[in-house]
This record gives sequence, C-alpha cells and structure tokens, in this order.
Amino acid sequence: MIPAAARTLFIQAIEAELDSLRRFRELLQREQELLIAGDTDALMGLVTRKSELHQQLQGQHDALARLLGEHGIVPSPEAVRQLCEGLPGALASWDALLALGNEVRALNELNGSLIAERMQNNQAALSVLLAAADQPTLYDAGGTARPTGRGRHLGSA
Repeated sequence: MIPAAARTLFIQAIEAELDSLRRFRELLQREQELLIAGDTDALMGLVTRKSELHQQLQGQHDALARLLGEHGIVPSPEAVRQLCEGLPGALASWDALLALGNEVRALNELNGSLIAERMQNNQAALSVLLAAADQPTLYDAGGTARPTGRGRHLGSA
C-alpha cells in the first residue's frame, strides 16, 4: 500500500488526467463538427492543439504509472481500483476516467473514419479531373491537332 502523501498525489493525478481527457473529448467533438462541415482551414488550426493535448495526456498517464511503480505497484486498472477502495471520490473519478477513455477512443476512431472517407472522396474527384484533362486531341478542318477547349467560342464565326 502507498503512504497517505503518495495516495493524495495519486488521487490528484487521476483528477488531472480526467480533466485533460474531458478537454480532449471536447476537441474531438469539435474536430468531428469541422469534418462534417468540410472546414479544412479550421481543422488545420485544431491539429496543433490536439497534438499538444495528446502529449499532455500521455505525460499524465506516464506520471501516474511512475507513481505506482515507485511504490511497487504494477500499473493496471485492477491495481488502481484496489488503491481507490475506501476512497469513494477517487473510485468515482477512476471509473469516470475509464468510461471517458472508452468514449474518447470511439470518438477518435469515428473521426478517423470521417477523415478516410473525405480523403477517398477527394481522391475520386481528383481522378475525375485528371481523366477529364486527358481527353483525346481534336483535329481542325486542315487535319492539324489542337487541344480540346480551344475551338470556336459561341457567337464567333
């Protein structure tokens, strides 16, 4: 078992990670809105914030694992649950963290699917444009090849 001071740090670490994960969920929800709206400019601004928050979350997770390791506890959901026993607030925060982690994972996967779909649509549109640009050459009355789209304009003789 870990000492009371370390237990306090442990509870604070769970709370901090939960807070960051809530902000990450909000960011993913905003990302989804922008993906659906097709607002690529706003998405580009979101990428940096998403990366920074992800790094912060990873650091918090690593710090929690180190804290447990310093006291001879192998980091696992079961070990954390045992540490939270007798601390209802900590146990509720840990359960909320696990549930929110699952929600964030699902939201991130959905956003990944939306990105893949958008990329597929863009690739299809690009293929259509490239195929249209590669149309066969037309010939004028004298038999000279000329690119398409350079014929007579409407109203000219």
